[in-house]
Amino acid sequence: MRHLVTLEDVSSAEIERIYAITEDLKTKFQAGIREAILPGRMMALLFEKQSLRTRVSFESGMVHLGGGSLMLGEDAGFGKRESIADFTRVLSEMVDVIVVRSKKHSTVEEVAKYSSACVVNGLTDLAHPCQALADLYTLKEHFGTLAKRKLAWVGDGNNVAVSLARGCAKVGMQMSICTPPGYEMPADVIARVREQSPDAEIIETTDPFVAVEGADAIYTDVWASMGQEGERDKRLKDFADYQVNAKLMGAAKSGAVFMHCLPAKRGEEVTDEVIDSPQSVIVPQAGNRMHVQKGILVWLLTSE
Repeated sequence: MRHLVTLEDVSSAEIERIYAITEDLKTKFQAGIREAILPGRMMALLFEKQSLRTRVSFESGMVHLGGGSLMLGEDAGFGKRESIADFTRVLSEMVDVIVVRSKKHSTVEEVAKYSSACVVNGLTDLAHPCQALADLYTLKEHFGTLAKRKLAWVGDGNNVAVSLARGCAKVGMQMSICTPPGYEMPADVIARVREQSPDAEIIETTDPFVAVEGADAIYTDVWASMGQEGERDKRLKDFADYQVNAKLMGAAKSGAVFMHCLPAKRGEEVTDEVIDSPQSVIVPQAGNRMHVQKGILVWLLTSE
């Protein structure tokens, strides 16, 4: 049984396979063709956090593929009425894939441990693999190739940054990670990426202008994510010098694009001038969540 809990679960060749499926499905979708590749398949969504993009993209995508979905909220009793093991064993008798959006990464790992259905990580505190795969696919569409391109991350060394580091290493991209002191990506994650991908090019810095030098894309995220609201005032001060504005975009390579996983706090991590500029690819980036996740679902449910 295959799961997608982190990008450690997929090889470089499997990412290429997912992207090939994605490209085929997206081309047909844009031509008005919604191929029912997964008729009768059922997907359950276990969400402990709010969601717009993840929920709608998964639910719409599964319908396009001929399957169905169930959104399981608090009334299902996930993690409360019974153990996660019992809940998961029963649920996976009835569905083909379980998407989990959880406050703790260990929860997704526990669901995957007991599930007889495929499990996909829809976001945890440690990883956001579907977001990263859609981000890199967006760059592939924009530039034509990924190898030797450079992505500059400016902001918190959070779950999205972690998944992008793993993804960049697997597709041959260089990644510079620029965070304020105290907000670095976990050292064990960096070490693990370098262990799995010895040729990975990862640069760590606290200087945004060093990070964006030669970059094809600049990526940022909110300074205080869901669950960090109590740290908001401190984070606003700590991240004040890490805003992506016109001056910083101008220091990247000519033709560089701006990326954000959304929702954005305009005027904080990014200015209106940047997020609304022709360099911004945030809308196709968000749209590709659906197309790439359709590729993931087909790959998971049809691969032998």
